[in-house]
Amino acid sequence: MTKIIGLTGGIGSGKTTVANYFKELGIPVYIADVEGKKITESPKILKAIKAAFGSVVFDEGRLNRQKISQIVFNDSEKLKQLNSIIHPEVEKHFMNWVNNHSNFSLVVKETALLFESGSYKKCDFVITVIAPLEDRINRVIKRDAVTREDVLKRIDNQWSDEDRIRNSHYIIDNTDQRTIGRQVKEILKKITIQ
Repeated sequence: MTKIIGLTGGIGSGKTTVANYFKELGIPVYIADVEGKKITESPKILKAIKAAFGSVVFDEGRLNRQKISQIVFNDSEKLKQLNSIIHPEVEKHFMNWVNNHSNFSLVVKETALLFESGSYKKCDFVITVIAPLEDRINRVIKRDAVTREDVLKRIDNQWSDEDRIRNSHYIIDNTDQRTIGRQVKEILKKITIQ
């Protein structure tokens, strides 16, 4: 049976970098954020978002991600509401993806909201990626062209590293990216023994 590794970490921690190491080793990786963005474009989800948030988050019929981000990252109830629309669909899509990869002994689900969405319950192992806070903030500012304040709001809407670590089987420290490959291989050795 295919075992599922949940790969998580706070925004800017380096989850995608770690996910790429798993890919290089031939392990299929599901990037929930990428798939979630595609799913959000489906008519069913757009209709649900419009019903919940109104046409203010749309420009000429298209979802304005910047507008909806400003709303949800300033209001935790609105964020929960948006997640309740998107996460169940992402979860269904992921389980279909797992079925399509059943010939692999391991697959990885990379998602920032593994614990918040409850999808950690379907994982056999959970790995949390950690990195120094300032590194994370600087990466996100550079990657997303947002302000420091925007990044801190997003961080405030996620579980803390301490909470994630407490609920994880393994930790990858992304203070020095040169050590990630070794850490991934060590974890895989432990997982495949079990």
